[in-house]
Amino acid sequence: MGDGATGSTVPRRQLGRYLRDLRGRARLTVKAAAQALEWSEAKIWRIETGQTALRSLDAEAMCKVYGASAELTEYLKDLARKTKEQGWWHAYSDVIPDGFALYYGLEESVSSMQWYHVDLIPGLFQTPEYTRVLIRNRHPDMSDEEVDRRVNFRMQRKALLNRKTARPTFSVVLNETVLHRAVGGAHVMSRQIVHLAELSQLDTVTLRVVPFTAGMYGGLLSGPFIIMRFPDNGTREGEPPVVFIENLVGDLFLDKPTDIEQYNTVFEETWEKALNERETMRLLLQAERDLHS
Repeated sequence: MGDGATGSTVPRRQLGRYLRDLRGRARLTVKAAAQALEWSEAKIWRIETGQTALRSLDAEAMCKVYGASAELTEYLKDLARKTKEQGWWHAYSDVIPDGFALYYGLEESVSSMQWYHVDLIPGLFQTPEYTRVLIRNRHPDMSDEEVDRRVNFRMQRKALLNRKTARPTFSVVLNETVLHRAVGGAHVMSRQIVHLAELSQLDTVTLRVVPFTAGMYGGLLSGPFIIMRFPDNGTREGEPPVVFIENLVGDLFLDKPTDIEQYNTVFEETWEKALNERETMRLLLQAERDLHS
């Protein structure tokens, strides 16, 4: 994968946000816009939520209906062309769960991630063996070839941790439960904890663990989440933060300022409740030794 590749996800979200704002300023409902453009309402919704690519001619048609300036129209036409670019993960579309292509596109574009997890090691920090156990548990009838492909895909994502340019920073908080849940048995978990300790030595990764003794804190009530932040380059291409929440019935992408503020507060409280980096390292090493006792 190329260094700093963003694919089309961020341009799609940016374009959708601009077109939604333009429609709002033109005081047009989705139904009215769809009628004026002779499109379906569903198509307008997919464009505005960044779920589909858009031809520059279609972007121009929307700008005309919405009364956009010539300068903004040209900018949005250029942005529309970028929505058709494909990121490296599209080669794995056969194994990417429904709806996750949006997440992977955002992940490739982040400048920082604040990650809280309660029960499992986050995907970017997993060893191949740990990942394999999780996939096998969720898909017991899957062929060995498909499992291998899914494991390889997750390992390809880890290039984000070490790419040469535009490397994001990671602030990761884990509940101590994660270290004592022996996924795959003592051998797999031992290697996983050692790998976690090694990754925590990267200058872009800060890892903390909330010990059992911390008592109650916000993260226990919120459940796992990721706050994704994007480069602020001072232009209209800036992307607002996103909170990503994964669950069995559907994945959520929250970008309302009130939602971001709420999860910021939870993360900061959880971060303060966690052990510092040195104490976390001692806990990691002790948990790894306990697996062999």
